[in-house]
Amino acid sequence: MTALIQTIDTPDGAFTLLADVRQRVLASGWTADPAAILARLKPDDRPAAMKEGDTDAAAAVRAYYAGDLGPIDAVEVFQAGTPGQLAGWRALREIRPGAPLTYTEFAVRLGNPRAVRAVASICARNAPALFVPCHRVLRTGGALGGFAWGLDIKRSLLDREARAAR
Repeated sequence: MTALIQTIDTPDGAFTLLADVRQRVLASGWTADPAAILARLKPDDRPAAMKEGDTDAAAAVRAYYAGDLGPIDAVEVFQAGTPGQLAGWRALREIRPGAPLTYTEFAVRLGNPRAVRAVASICARNAPALFVPCHRVLRTGGALGGFAWGLDIKRSLLDREARAAR
């Protein structure tokens, strides 16, 4: 499979998208390095080839940074994982902007209040960042916790979403 890769500028720095031929986002994040994006996917899930090109998802990213958060929800993603991971990634897309959850609250939402470590793993293995908003999950007590693309970006995203939600 040949995938499209595109890097755009955002207020948080370069943002690279990797999409399949159906324009589903496979992986994305705040880097200009295609290798860093590919590294978010398991080796067996990586495309056989990539070419630079325009992705449909880039318009949603630009809208997000212009203050219209809704278009990122309409972007189709493709993720390969266990049934638990897939359920977790679907549930991440239901967390509304400006209303982050703690890992514990997210585990409760998934039906297993004691699965905090599993929830953290679901977030850590999320490849299409922004479109599957793992940045909306915080440590108990509201601390930022981890984020593959750095805590400064996570803070920026949460602040942007809180302003837009008001």
